[in-house]
Amino acid sequence: MLIISKIIVIMNDTEKNIPDISERGRARDGSLISFDRRLYFQFLAYGNVENIDEVINSFKNSGLEGVLYLDINDPRGIGLLTINETPDFFIDELRDFLNREPFSRLQFKSEFTMLGRTYSLGYENDLEKTLVSGPRSRILDPELKWAIWYPLRRVKSFENLSVDEQRSILGEHGKVGFQFGKAGFAKDIRLACFGLDKNDNDFVIGVLGKDLYPLSAVIQRMRKTKQTSTYLESLGPFFIGKVLFQSHV
Repeated sequence: MLIISKIIVIMNDTEKNIPDISERGRARDGSLISFDRRLYFQFLAYGNVENIDEVINSFKNSGLEGVLYLDINDPRGIGLLTINETPDFFIDELRDFLNREPFSRLQFKSEFTMLGRTYSLGYENDLEKTLVSGPRSRILDPELKWAIWYPLRRVKSFENLSVDEQRSILGEHGKVGFQFGKAGFAKDIRLACFGLDKNDNDFVIGVLGKDLYPLSAVIQRMRKTKQTSTYLESLGPFFIGKVLFQSHV
């Protein structure tokens, strides 16, 4: 009986320590809120596209949600961004679609593959907008015709910094993005890809805008921040594209 009692106590203690993996935020009154939905984004790139209209029509008629891009650095290249709340979508519906023509005969460029999920920072008061509707409407905004997509990896020592140090470093970096966003130059999509990326990247970033130059300018400006200059191990490869087709919001 004594052994059984100890087991029961251990099990109860374990249950109490189950980690909360939901996204966290703060209501306007300061109370803690949580949300267990998020969007997954996958970016894929292809070359050797000979009939661009065929590709557009195939994606348009598929009912899939996402964006087709023309690759500025490959005259026969495209990028495909798809979004969904369910990971199974990418190995069921999307996989079936991509294994049919015309995508099945295109040149797959695996070096540009990116997979990430939306996440909260802990202070947002509208988690549904932060994690689902906001990123969806941004990526499908018909005015944001240009995009730069890239992965990044921080140096591991960043995780050993104090919370205050991290907050200061990220705050400096975020201020640049806020200034460009407020001016209407660039909008961003920030995705976590811990354990989802074959190269052990930490984040996938999308920088979106009406014109290409401001997107390059904001990335250049961020090179001067402490996060980029000191605590980033790698950036890229960079995919630069212009919207060819967007599904509807």
